[in-house]
Amino acid sequence: MAEGAALLIIDMQREMERRIAAGRDCVNPEAPDRILRLAAAFRHAGRPVVHVRHASDQAGAALHPESPFYPPMACAEAEAGEAVFVKAGSSGFVGTGLEAHLRARGIGALVVVGAVAGFCVNTTVRGGADLGFAMTVVRDAVIGFDLPEAGLSARVIFDVTMAHLAADFADLADAAEVMARLPVLA
Repeated sequence: MAEGAALLIIDMQREMERRIAAGRDCVNPEAPDRILRLAAAFRHAGRPVVHVRHASDQAGAALHPESPFYPPMACAEAEAGEAVFVKAGSSGFVGTGLEAHLRARGIGALVVVGAVAGFCVNTTVRGGADLGFAMTVVRDAVIGFDLPEAGLSARVIFDVTMAHLAADFADLADAAEVMARLPVLA
């Protein structure tokens, strides 16, 4: 984890909570608790917490802004002054102003948590690395779900995604490790 990093919380919206509660095959169903603790630690250290949320333009979709599953989970509610970016696609960097926000504040490193490992977390981390940001993925604070129609378990998708990210795009760490290092890096 690089010095001066910001915490980036991706797509921790009530839809993820609903999937976990429904018993969907999932990796890290306890990630919301870790994200809550990480956000508190970053705030306490005076480090930025940045939020990215997904908004579907399809009426009736779970992540449509009028859906009860669109709002952030308790672990991802922005505090006063924290930036919130809304995306329509997978990457938190495409069409959101996230890159400009980070660069304007001299933030060159991101500690990434949230949902979903094989989709928006993956795409955002790769995009951030391509833009030159130092990326750290907190593997036990990222949620992964299965793809039943493809016959792929949450664990397989998660492990392959983390292996790809570690191979060329990001460092991997656990929440406890990040929190232990945070005071030194603040």
